[in-house]
Amino acid sequence: MATGSEEAKLELFLQWLKVNGAELRGCKLKYCNSNKGFGIFTTNDVLDGILLVVPLDLAITPMRVLQDPLIGPDCRSLFEEGEVDDRLLIMLFLTVERLRKSSSWKPYLDMLPTEFGNPLWFTDDEFSELKGTTLHRATELQALFPDIYHLAYVTEDREVRYEDFLWANSIFWTRALNIPFPSSYVFPRTEQEQDSTSSIAPAESTNHVSTKQIVNRENGRTLQINNSVRQVSGVESTLQERETIWVEGLVPGIDFCNHAGNVLLQGEKEISISYGNKGNEIHYPMEAISDVPFSETKIQLLEAQKGELRCLLPRSLLKSGFFPRSTLPGGTSNKDTGSQGFNYSWSGQRKAPSYINKLVFPEEFLTALRTITMKENELYQLVGSGGERQPSETEVRTAVWEACGDSGAFQLLVDLLNMKYFTNGSLHCLSMSRNKWASIVYRQGQKELTRRFIKEAEQALQLALSEGN
Repeated sequence: MATGSEEAKLELFLQWLKVNGAELRGCKLKYCNSNKGFGIFTTNDVLDGILLVVPLDLAITPMRVLQDPLIGPDCRSLFEEGEVDDRLLIMLFLTVERLRKSSSWKPYLDMLPTEFGNPLWFTDDEFSELKGTTLHRATELQALFPDIYHLAYVTEDREVRYEDFLWANSIFWTRALNIPFPSSYVFPRTEQEQDSTSSIAPAESTNHVSTKQIVNRENGRTLQINNSVRQVSGVESTLQERETIWVEGLVPGIDFCNHAGNVLLQGEKEISISYGNKGNEIHYPMEAISDVPFSETKIQLLEAQKGELRCLLPRSLLKSGFFPRSTLPGGTSNKDTGSQGFNYSWSGQRKAPSYINKLVFPEEFLTALRTITMKENELYQLVGSGGERQPSETEVRTAVWEACGDSGAFQLLVDLLNMKYFTNGSLHCLSMSRNKWASIVYRQGQKELTRRFIKEAEQALQLALSEGN
């Protein structure tokens, strides 16, 4: 049951949504419980399949932050200097707006949770149980506090604290969505450009829209913002306007869809969001390449082949491997995941491996491992093989495979997986907090998943060696 305070906040938020043009057509926003907070539930009056409509102007995106009259100029400077990226822009916006008593976003912000169970809020002892996992490193990176103290002057109560940033960080990572925007909305054109490609009803007038590109010096990312955002009716759509650009951000209303599976509440079905099947991350450190023989040549080969030094290994990949389990939960089989993506035996030196359709590891990652493990005589086989023209990515990959085969890459893969397996530690049962127990269970799950991928890699290595690859 929702308390009186929660009901009052919900009523204000629903009014705020309505005033800002949102429509709850076939759903209701209701309180679930103390753990889940609010959720969205279907109603019986869905006519056109559209449950909820939220204007694009209500989405919190990097473009909106850069246009904000209060923190926009400072955020623009931070972005141009490479001190923040587009995700941090949204976190800064949330941090500051939450502290502003007169914020126009207050009805929405008051609805957001204030307590979280993610590792950002763990004690040092609880967090230590995640050592050796990808989640441990990811949390360390997320916890880096940007230099935003000079934004505190726009607040009306107090300076920004580290806990305020952690709250905004948690809100973003638990609620952000990829939002489809029309190209013309993200990259608005000037009035002159619009006149050349669109027809406007004679009764309509339009403001001049000036645009400016903001370039992040750190990563080269470019955001283009407009100084006057205005929706103009009567404009015929062009091809450019119909193109879709996906932008990360928050959508008030839609972001109350919970992550858990669908549940029933008084006969109503909850609408939930799934982020797919998550798994282990494995990578070869970029800094380690400098220590391998012929590192400069190998780096050039990696660039030519678009090799990846990092890959995700979700449980669903195992469905198409050497040792599938019929009871494997979630995900869909992807038979092309391990496909080499090029033709075999074009030089007659090697035959197509028998295991090609059983490999569960992404080819971009295997490409990188092949290149890293190449021997001197194998590198010399590539010299002059491309002729006068620049060889394509596929041709370079094919030549590398012809020269070195798979066994070296598979051996390195087994070593990397074993290293990950043994750094995840062992389970120990003691009196512990809920967070600590969750960390141990997570780590053990990752360890079991790694063990299964080790088995896949060892089988691939055995077959590669037996087939001369």
